[in-house]
This record gives sequence, structure tokens and C-alpha cells, in this order.
Amino acid sequence: MKAALENYQVRMQRVLDHIDQHLDDDLGLEALSGVAAFSKYHFHRQFTSTFGVSVHRYVQLARMKRASYRLAESDAQSVTDIAMDAGYDAPDAFARAFRQRFGQSPSSFRKSPDWGSWLVAFGPLEKARNTLMQIIFEHDDVTIRDVPTTPVAIMEHRGDRATLQDTIQRFIAWRKAAGLSPETSPTFNVFRSEREPAVPADYSMDICAGTDRPIEANDGQMKAGVIPGGRCAVLRYPGNTNNLEPAALYLYREWLPASGEEARDFPIYCQRHLSHFPEGPLREVVVELFLPLK
Repeated sequence: MKAALENYQVRMQRVLDHIDQHLDDDLGLEALSGVAAFSKYHFHRQFTSTFGVSVHRYVQLARMKRASYRLAESDAQSVTDIAMDAGYDAPDAFARAFRQRFGQSPSSFRKSPDWGSWLVAFGPLEKARNTLMQIIFEHDDVTIRDVPTTPVAIMEHRGDRATLQDTIQRFIAWRKAAGLSPETSPTFNVFRSEREPAVPADYSMDICAGTDRPIEANDGQMKAGVIPGGRCAVLRYPGNTNNLEPAALYLYREWLPASGEEARDFPIYCQRHLSHFPEGPLREVVVELFLPLK
């Protein structure tokens, strides 16, 4: 029974991965049921019952999420091209759908994104990705590594996660202006609070870019700091990299007590390797979670 359930869940996860990696391809019912190896006559109900959202709706949201990033990130691609890539035959239809979902026109979002409404709009997408089976970690998935001290430029986010995207966009803009590519300057997130603290305003995270350049005053946005070197328990995260809480809970709740190790006085943090979404395809993101040890 357990093996059959795990097989079922693996096939469903394969569908989500396929959608994320093939947003420009045919993502109709027949194509996706083939990816899952389920009958096309039942797959739409199986998908909806598993994820709480229909296949069509999930694909729409995934394409719209990419479109919103493209609008906010650069003026290089026209709204018409972005609309076509999102699966709309005409920019007017895309604009209506976009306004209905975000309360802003595409051009208004491009100038000044309302990230609070954006987070609400993609709630069903994130719920679908996060409510599948828990990823099962094992003791052997964790390695202990001696990591070097890394000088970084830090942008602090303090306050409700609903405003986190604003901080991320300011960080990306600063990084581009500084010429620090994600491919050559490692990206770190230092988690100084829980993902969902009891008081939302207590959420705290540092977004960092590895660099040994002097950090110039930038309206108080950036400051110099370091990711301290030393022994760390390292867990490579294979799933949705927007929510690392399951991996962090595994390290604290199961791995650490069984290992006999003690945590060092520095927060848990992650490193995002290669280009990070939306600057590169989702499948290129590799995230490692570091738990500093004594």
C-alpha cells in the first residue's frame, strides 16, 4: 500500500516538474497525462483531487507567474511577446486576465509591482506545490562540510513576508547595477526568523551576494558582512525552492538530535547555485541548506 502511494505521488510530482520546465510546450491534458502515465479520461480529476487546483488553472498560473517576473525584471521584452509566451492569442486578453488577477495592468505592474497582491494571486499555485507529499529526507542526505568565510553584500529584509518581493526586486536591481552576476557571485539567504512567525512583522531574512568588493553607501540599502566559515551540516534541497521549511525542520528535528552535533551561534542559511528563477529556468536552480555546527 505504501509503495503504491509513493509511486502515485512520484508520478504526480513528475507532472509539476514537467510543467515548470516546459512552459513553452504543449501542456494539454493528453500531454500531461502521458507524463504521469495515467489515463487522460481520469487524469484531470486525479490532478485536482491531489493539488486542489485544476490542470488548466495550474498551467495558467505557472505561465502568468513567469510573465509577471519578465514584466518586472526588464523592459527588453514587449508586453505582446510576454502575452504570447503566456499562452494568450492577443495582448488585450492577457491584459484583462492580468488585471483581474493582480489588480494592475501589465504596464502598471512593470513600472511599480504590487507584490502583496502578487503573493495572494499565486496562493493556489504555491499551495499545490507545497501540499503534495512531504519530501522524505534521510540521515545520509546530510553531509558535514568545512566551508570558508565568504564576504558578502547584504540587503536586510525586516517585516511581513508579504513585502519580501519588494526587497528581492531591490536586491536584483542593485546586483545588476553592481555587475554581480548570480553565476559568478554566489547568492545566500540567511534566515533570522521562522518562515511564519507568530507576529508577521517579526519575519527577518538577509539576502546576500558574495563579493569582496568594497560596499558603497546605497541609501542604506546594502551593507558589508560575512558568511562565517566553519563546520556545517549541508542538505541539498531537491524540491520547490520557494519553501525550504521542510528541509530546515528535518535538520533541527531529526538530523541534529541523532547526530550528536551542536548548532553554532549563526542562523541557518542557504546558497542558491547558478542562475536563480526567474533569471534562469527553474531546473537550473540548486539550493543547499547550511546548519552551522560547533
